[in-house]
Amino acid sequence: MSQGEWFTTYLQYENLRDLLNVVLYTSQSFMAITPMLYCIRYKEKEILFVHTGIVGGVVAHYFISEEKPSTKFIELNKMTSNYKFTNAIGDNSQSIYIPIVNLVRSTLAFPLTDINM
Repeated sequence: MSQGEWFTTYLQYENLRDLLNVVLYTSQSFMAITPMLYCIRYKEKEILFVHTGIVGGVVAHYFISEEKPSTKFIELNKMTSNYKFTNAIGDNSQSIYIPIVNLVRSTLAFPLTDINM
């Protein structure tokens, strides 16, 4: 196990809405940073994840999706936490627009061996 893996905590979410609540919470912090939503095919699964830092390590918040998103953004309403997939940044001031970044490779080792899917 590498030092990078040792300092990484993995949190798997039951659904995409719960994962997006992490983004919503982070975007409302004092630093007002909106993390990117990464997408990667890993061990024959589509993984959507947000990578956040903490003191002493990082956290990979992830959700196993049925399919790869076909859009470039998620529009996430800050008031209701409702979301929709979109291909462009809109002008809705009550929403944040989260970029979906397709990765080819990552050094993250998602713990998928223990799940029953």
